[in-house]
Amino acid sequence: MSDLPPDLPRLRTLETWLVLALERVRARIADAERREAERRAGEAGRPPVPDWVVERGIGQGRRPLYVHTGDCHLAGGRRYPVSREAAARAVAEGVEACSHCRADAELGILE
Repeated sequence: MSDLPPDLPRLRTLETWLVLALERVRARIADAERREAERRAGEAGRPPVPDWVVERGIGQGRRPLYVHTGDCHLAGGRRYPVSREAAARAVAEGVEACSHCRADAELGILE
């Protein structure tokens, strides 16, 4: 026993529906592939994460406030990348190390 209709008109209707459904699936696949290619291109074009950043304050002079590891998500938008030596020097000069990422511990400077 077959699960398909026995007559030609219903078979043609089913064929039309399946072709339309296949076109929708293929369009959705193409959209997903395009989004994935865009995501990969965006990741490839992203600048590398610095090892160390210094967060600045607000206002004139914009003093350094905190030293963070480069991947710390608590570092604010007013930050700039620095070398390991500059980060260690900033902590030694009194710039506070982030208590979340423990930049002082990462630098090997524990108070």
